[in-house]
Amino acid sequence: MSDSIIVATTQDHLDIETIRDDLVILKNGICSVVIKTSAINFGLLSEEEQDATIYAYAGLLNSLSFPVQIVIKSEKKDISAYLELLATQEKKLKDEILKERMHNYRQFIDTTITEQNVLDKKFYLIVSYQIITLSGKVEITEDLIQKAKADLEPKRDHIIKQLSRIGLAAEQVNSQNLMKLFHSLYNSTVKGQKFTTASDYEQAIVAPNITK
Repeated sequence: MSDSIIVATTQDHLDIETIRDDLVILKNGICSVVIKTSAINFGLLSEEEQDATIYAYAGLLNSLSFPVQIVIKSEKKDISAYLELLATQEKKLKDEILKERMHNYRQFIDTTITEQNVLDKKFYLIVSYQIITLSGKVEITEDLIQKAKADLEPKRDHIIKQLSRIGLAAEQVNSQNLMKLFHSLYNSTVKGQKFTTASDYEQAIVAPNITK
């Protein structure tokens, strides 16, 4: 058999180059900020409140002088952390009756969320910065990141201010939560994994092998 070295990782096939300084940086040099916003139940508002919300939203759209992406992320509710907490509390219980009740409650929650297919919806707005070059190639440098931040931060602040007029709470997603967000997007069936640094996400789960 001929010698071959498997060195490719999943990251080679993704558009994201890295996440740093609360920015998503793509391989083509596009830098983006991601703003997470709350939601309101429009159907529960009074007619006057609905009209005010529509006017405020129209004001937001009319105030924009730059492109904005709106993303709605819908996924099955991840209750792994809550189930882990219940399991920990169950182990601490001395009373067998209470322990059994806690065990049954934990199973009930797990079964209910799974069978009822409870969904968790999150809402995001994305604003991007891109340098246009004749060659079409952009080098990811500190200068590029600083220019992107200078361009995007005022736009971020403007959007957050406009959303507050609608009654929505919004904030920029930081690097740690961006890593969690994109990991969940590309690994939708994996739940409960915990990462603390970028290297935890970038490290290959299966290390490259040398086959002879």
